[in-house]
Amino acid sequence: MKRLSSFLSFLLIICLNIPAQEKPVDLVCPHVDAVNSRWFFFSSACRPFGMISLFPDTQTGGDWGSGYLYNTDTIKGFSHVHDWQLAGVSVMPVTSLNNEQLNIFNDYKSKFSHKDEIVFPGYQSVNLERYQIKAEISSTNRVGFHRYSFPNTTIGTVLFNLNGQLGPSMMYDGELVQLDEFTLEGKTVNAPTMRRPKDCTVFFKVKLNVPIKSILKDTKTKNYKVDVDLSKTSTLLMKVAISYTSVKNAGENMQAEIPGWDFNQVVQDSKSAWNKLLSRIEIAGGTKDQQKRFYTDLWHALQGRRIISDVNGAYPDNTGNKFRIGQLPLGQNGKPLFNHYNSDAFWGAQWTINTLWGLVYPEMMVEFSKSMLQYYRDGGFIPRGPAGGNYTYVMTGAPITPFIVSAIQKELIKDSFELFYGALKKNHMPGGLMEKAGYEHDTNLGGGLKYYMANGYVPYPIPEGTFGLHQDGASLTMEYAYQDWTLAQLAQRLGHKDDYNYFMTRSQNYRNVYDKETGWMRPKDVKGNWCANFDPFEHEHGFIEANAAQSTWFVPHDLNGLADLMGGKKKTTEKLNNSFVVAQKQGFTIGSSHDHENHPEYNRIPINYGNEPSIQTAFIFNYLGSPWLTQYWSRNVVETVYEGLSPERGYNGDEDQGLMGALSVLMKIGLFSMDGGCTSNPTLELGSPVFDNTIIHLNPDFYSDQTIEIKTINNSPVNCYIQSATFNGKKLNNWNLIQKELVQGAKITLTMGNQPNESWGQAKKKK
Repeated sequence: MKRLSSFLSFLLIICLNIPAQEKPVDLVCPHVDAVNSRWFFFSSACRPFGMISLFPDTQTGGDWGSGYLYNTDTIKGFSHVHDWQLAGVSVMPVTSLNNEQLNIFNDYKSKFSHKDEIVFPGYQSVNLERYQIKAEISSTNRVGFHRYSFPNTTIGTVLFNLNGQLGPSMMYDGELVQLDEFTLEGKTVNAPTMRRPKDCTVFFKVKLNVPIKSILKDTKTKNYKVDVDLSKTSTLLMKVAISYTSVKNAGENMQAEIPGWDFNQVVQDSKSAWNKLLSRIEIAGGTKDQQKRFYTDLWHALQGRRIISDVNGAYPDNTGNKFRIGQLPLGQNGKPLFNHYNSDAFWGAQWTINTLWGLVYPEMMVEFSKSMLQYYRDGGFIPRGPAGGNYTYVMTGAPITPFIVSAIQKELIKDSFELFYGALKKNHMPGGLMEKAGYEHDTNLGGGLKYYMANGYVPYPIPEGTFGLHQDGASLTMEYAYQDWTLAQLAQRLGHKDDYNYFMTRSQNYRNVYDKETGWMRPKDVKGNWCANFDPFEHEHGFIEANAAQSTWFVPHDLNGLADLMGGKKKTTEKLNNSFVVAQKQGFTIGSSHDHENHPEYNRIPINYGNEPSIQTAFIFNYLGSPWLTQYWSRNVVETVYEGLSPERGYNGDEDQGLMGALSVLMKIGLFSMDGGCTSNPTLELGSPVFDNTIIHLNPDFYSDQTIEIKTINNSPVNCYIQSATFNGKKLNNWNLIQKELVQGAKITLTMGNQPNESWGQAKKKK
């Protein structure tokens, strides 16, 4: 009967021409912000966190302005690796036109048009106009799958560009070898970059559905041209599996993930994998464009950070003096207990993926925590951001500390507490990563930790000189103070009383860079003198990717203490509110892309939601006794900065591997966490939800098999203020919610209005 009912419903939809209900994956718009692309930003043929990120490259040089740029109308290849400081295995289907093959190694790019393009999570197709080839791509976690429809020809050609500049890397030592009539294998090496100090080899194996006729290696470029037999079909299918450990493991990856040749099934499976994760948050209300943008943001929150381990658990370990192949622990089923990851820094994650992953994707928070601990076992440090199995020292401080502490405090991690604690503590002490400035590979002076420990602040400039990037003492002082506070919370949980007291004392060091005379955080030199000619709106003068006006508010662990320094909550509220009023005139960002940050006029803004240092500011009003201002400004920010579906803009700055996508999602559902979820009993804070209804489907492997529902009544663009609220049917007058209570299943109902209700939200903050 169920089958008959489903069949009749299907017929009814067809007969009445009723469109099938769109799934979350159908609402994703991959082209958002694609004009301002970064090597790893755009995605199409990939799985969530997959090793493969396959898409066409319209620009091939550099970290920024490379990869798929929407406004560039030529394709230079299809690369399989678009990752933090990694690239590799670029291929390009071509045909021989008027003897063009004589110069094909240097002149092979083709125009394409977005009119003929189809792209959605897990799939992309483009028409290469020069060759009249329809190129379609999809993937599994570790295997790229290509389908090329050639014009009327008996010979098809695929270029393998394994040497030369590709994204952040100069690729070299590329090799391609034919094994049999249908099989190729090879490797290409990512040379060191300023950020990644060691080589990283990408091994690959290729299977074709048609016979190989010949291989030609160009003596100048050292790249390869492979001709295949198309006498019996015009469609070339090609599987390309990669591994960072060996060709053999690349072959195992292929056999495990795509043993057959059903391209359409791989596309469908990839789309389903994305939909499964995106469907964990269900929304209703708002405009169709708002819904599309929401799932685009959520899709980005699951992008960028990628697997580097094979199906058998082998992974590249570049943390020591010599490269080695590591092995992840296996479960009783013979499969790895977790994956190993490549990742940009977790700088700013305390306000983004800490909360989103910790609530909606707890399994990913655990996976990444275990992966970071594996780096500690191998190389002696938990990294800031690893690339190719190696430390990169990207950004500053110890930003992974709040991430892992949050996972433990939320009881997602259930063992190895002392091992985690010892590994994290090491980074906060001499010899740890706090001593290193950004990309300081060979010294340990740029971070100024010895001054922070001895004098309570990091001087600006560091008297010893320049050793890396981001040697901005005031920002470093504030960052270390917050991270010390998070480590203190874990020390308290584990009963390390002396450590707790020590790191709590250090967490107050932010006070040492607050200048009461100017009312802003201000750099000091090594002698304790305030920075001369101080301008709170001067960009990157003692502050990392920010100015003093933006960075002053970076005290997420002690906002009451900050308010006391500023003369009380009333004065602090007025100061912060005025900052938002000024920033609103410029759209709350420096500009529409990251490269505007150095603009001498734009970067004088007091609040910038295009980069991490001040993205928490709208929620500070909650702590100052003015939750209606949190509701007002958070709604204004999210509908100004993270809106629209244009390729020209979208995140208005540096999206940083899903951090801004995650922030947008949280603000749109009206949840946030100021301290990164690091207290003994983590809490979430209410803002102003955009949608009429939001349902979070909890992962029963970590939480109850229940949902969190956030329902709004009378919601609209102007009705952004909470008038009253209930929690599971009971009156709620508190913006602060305990996560343990939420994950047991909760229904929050918010009645909204167009005027602030200053009496709502004044109940005592929960602890």
